[in-house]
Amino acid sequence: MARSVESIRRAVLGTLGAVLVVLGVALLILPGPGLLLVFAGMVLLARAVPALDRFVAPVREQAMRAAEESVSSPWRIAGSVLVGLFLIGAGFAWGLLPQVPFSGWGTGASLIISGVILFALLAWSHRRVHAAHSGR
Repeated sequence: MARSVESIRRAVLGTLGAVLVVLGVALLILPGPGLLLVFAGMVLLARAVPALDRFVAPVREQAMRAAEESVSSPWRIAGSVLVGLFLIGAGFAWGLLPQVPFSGWGTGASLIISGVILFALLAWSHRRVHAAHSGR
């Protein structure tokens, strides 16, 4: 019984990981957080297929270092906030103004989602770094 549950879990993780990788690759061409989705999909695939972890582990370590560096100073935090606000504002501009190239809510929504993801990652990085410094 436990073996079938593990097989189902691995199949679900593998399927979800593959879907995220395909979406991420599409978003490398289209506006959106393509690299982030490719990475998330690879993490899920590595959980389903442990042999893939050797490819994901170095990238995961670099991503954690980048997350820590992104909140290492008030200037970096301010820059990230400005970029997030710009992405969200640009998303609304692309959604509302027909004069801009590739206008429409498809492009606008992907820019807005990118800004929201940036804020979520910034908050997560800030929380993670401060938890590490406070000894939790």
